[in-house]
Amino acid sequence: MPSPLNPDHNAPSSPGQRSLRETVNFYMTDFRTPLGKWIDVSIIALNLIFVALFIINTYPLTIQQKLFIWHLEEAIVFIFVAEYLLRLYGATRRWEHVKSIYSIIDLVSIMPTLILLVLPGYFFIYDIRFIQIIRVFAVFRIFRFIRFIAADHLLFGKISLGMVNVARLILTVIIIFFVYSGLFYFVESPVNPEVQNFGNAFYFTVVAVSTVGFGDIVPVSEAGRFVTIAMIISGIIIIPFEAARIFRAWINLREKKVLICPYCGLDRHDVDAKYCKNCGQDLYREEKPPDQYQ
Repeated sequence: MPSPLNPDHNAPSSPGQRSLRETVNFYMTDFRTPLGKWIDVSIIALNLIFVALFIINTYPLTIQQKLFIWHLEEAIVFIFVAEYLLRLYGATRRWEHVKSIYSIIDLVSIMPTLILLVLPGYFFIYDIRFIQIIRVFAVFRIFRFIRFIAADHLLFGKISLGMVNVARLILTVIIIFFVYSGLFYFVESPVNPEVQNFGNAFYFTVVAVSTVGFGDIVPVSEAGRFVTIAMIISGIIIIPFEAARIFRAWINLREKKVLICPYCGLDRHDVDAKYCKNCGQDLYREEKPPDQYQ
């Protein structure tokens, strides 16, 4: 049976019966065995470092610091390339794997670094607009974390649907703030003296999405205004939508799914309901149904 996290992951056979391809596929999607847990922990840690490097690069750094960060980014990207190739090799339906949202996110997150690797020299050290345009796609690295809340497990333990929805809401908020902060930084930092690093852009994003609007930082470019409009619209649509999913899940949990009135057939009663809210009959006693239901 395919795993909900990865459609290419089939029910594992015993270790002695697996081929190399099946073994690779199993451990790249497993979160129960020690090796599977170690792989997940390592990838999560590298994702955090990868995102942190993007943020650090928005602050003033010396040439030596930029070179060190660049070499660290290269090493992490090579690991992610190996991860991508291993997932592709182990996939039972490789073309479907390539088209999957997780595979596309993986490629988009590492492409900026791969493109910079093929450019002559370390041009990224200088403020070249073309390089800035390439690196703007690095903000989408945050989407890699979606892979780890795609099923009903988190931090290697089974969790309820309600907790999955809470995790998705938190991740949705983080993604909105991070992506729009990165985009706002790239379009505003060259022309706006108030936006000099990711922290300034993140502060503006939080203030804008929360509709507080202190006015100490305002967009001065057309692109900055467009990003601001997009982030506000996304915030007032996506966040309430995700929050509503949580409330719906909680409401559904508080309703009796298996308790059906034997007289009128109404289901979905409240947890503490003793009588049917349609016909008034005792839900816990078998009695002759009233005349109107005979």
